[in-house]
Amino acid sequence: MTVRSVIRHADWTLGVDLEPGASGPVYELECTTCLDRSDAAEERTPPEGWALSHTGRNTDHRGYRAIVTSFFRVTPAPGNPLYEEA
Repeated sequence: MTVRSVIRHADWTLGVDLEPGASGPVYELECTTCLDRSDAAEERTPPEGWALSHTGRNTDHRGYRAIVTSFFRVTPAPGNPLYEEA
């Protein structure tokens, strides 16, 4: 393993990944009765449709846990030697 550089006490920022090609949020719903789960989707409507169908097939399964996965990125802040001004 090669260490390229060590930066001590540099400022960084953390935020939602807005890089080109970055994924937006991913949505899933999980039944709180049986723990069955929808497929993951980049839109809310497919998991919501799954939940409605799941309750239609299992009328006592009415509670769902929303699982939303967001993607974050750490970037160098101004003053960090790795910061590149746009």
